[in-house]
Amino acid sequence: MNKNYFEIIRAGINTTFQDQGRNNLYHIGIPFSGAMDKRNYLLSNKLVGNKLDNPVIEFAYQGPLLKYCGDNINIVITGDVNFIIKKNNNSITGECYKSFTLENGNELNILSTNKSVYGYLAISGDLDLKFQWSSCSINTKANIGSNNGKKLEAKQKIFINRITKDTNNKKLNYINTKIENIRILRGTNFEYFSEEGKNIFLGNEFKVSKLSDRMGMRLEGPKIENVVDTNIKSEGLIKGVIQVPADGNPIIMLSDHGTIGGYPKIGVVITADYDKLVQLSPGSKIKFKEVDLSSAETLFKLYELETQNLLSQVK
Repeated sequence: MNKNYFEIIRAGINTTFQDQGRNNLYHIGIPFSGAMDKRNYLLSNKLVGNKLDNPVIEFAYQGPLLKYCGDNINIVITGDVNFIIKKNNNSITGECYKSFTLENGNELNILSTNKSVYGYLAISGDLDLKFQWSSCSINTKANIGSNNGKKLEAKQKIFINRITKDTNNKKLNYINTKIENIRILRGTNFEYFSEEGKNIFLGNEFKVSKLSDRMGMRLEGPKIENVVDTNIKSEGLIKGVIQVPADGNPIIMLSDHGTIGGYPKIGVVITADYDKLVQLSPGSKIKFKEVDLSSAETLFKLYELETQNLLSQVK
């Protein structure tokens, strides 16, 4: 048995193992999954000296309370997160994008995300996880991935196969910026909606519903009128696509979405805005802005370049 492990005292709201997800499986009904916020996932691994595709622990709203047992190990938390580290009788207020060393018996208490949804915990080493279709990412809707496809629970142990010998602490000065408008491309069924419905979609604010999870984000607001058909033959879906069912309230497909669906698609969120989109908590306001394909491609390249620049700043 591995001598290095975390004991879960409190599991948190939705704590799972995630990595970069599963490629090339849509044709057999397996969604991509993976970390919701890719940039924060990559930064977490970089800050503890891991390969960028290492599995990490993703949590939503409230994270886990963990007790560490074993040799010294570095950890980092990325996102907009409140956490403390308890060492003996002393408590250290945590700082995101800064690695900390945990010693045997220390506790890590991830209290909450701050006006956001997802945070990431990475360790300097390799978690002992089972991979399925080349990924350990957990999809709780389909029970796919490590931990038998289930969320982590209290009293479980998270074992560590290997600890990285480089124990130098790292830090990145990074602030998670909020997003004002979600930029979209027109969907394949854009013409199914009335001119008034299109204007409402692109001109009005919508509110993120409490009925949102890793599978989809439901929005509340003025109804979007469909003048052709509120159902279509089931077609393939992609991450970020916006469907409008018969009730007129949009649903944005997220990382654990189903691979096919029969609601008309009015738009799709551009990749450059996806990481910020998923961090919008219930009650947040969304306003959509249409861009063309060329602009979306340019914005994606700029976002990727910015991410690479941030990674290069971690020494």
